[in-house]
Amino acid sequence: MGESLPKSDTVRFAHASERQFAQLLDFYGITWDYEPTSFDIEWDREGHVVRRFTPDFFLPEFDLYIEITTLNQKLVTRKNRKVRQLRERYPEIRCKVFYQRDYLSLVTKYGLEDRSG
Repeated sequence: MGESLPKSDTVRFAHASERQFAQLLDFYGITWDYEPTSFDIEWDREGHVVRRFTPDFFLPEFDLYIEITTLNQKLVTRKNRKVRQLRERYPEIRCKVFYQRDYLSLVTKYGLEDRSG
C-alpha cells in the first residue's frame, strides 16, 4: 500500500499561513485538528449569541488552541480582543496567538514557504 498523505495535504485551509503551520506540525508528528471548536464569546441583551471565536488549531496532546495571525495590525488587534474574550469567558481553555514575527521566523527556519502555487 502507498504512504498516506500528511494531514496538511488533506485539509482545505482558509490561508496559506495555516497550511504552512500545519506542515510544521506534521513534520514534528504533532497531532492537530483544524478549527474543531467555535466558542460563544458575545451575546446580545436577549442572550442570543452575536459573536463566536474559532481558533485555527487544536493540539490535543498539549490541550492547547493556536490562532495564527499574519495580518495587518488592525486585524491583529481584533484577534487579540477575541482571544481575551475567550480567556475571560472560558478560563479553562488555553489559547496561544502566533504572531507574524514568530510565524515568519519558523517558516524561514524550516523552509516552509508556500508551495501550493
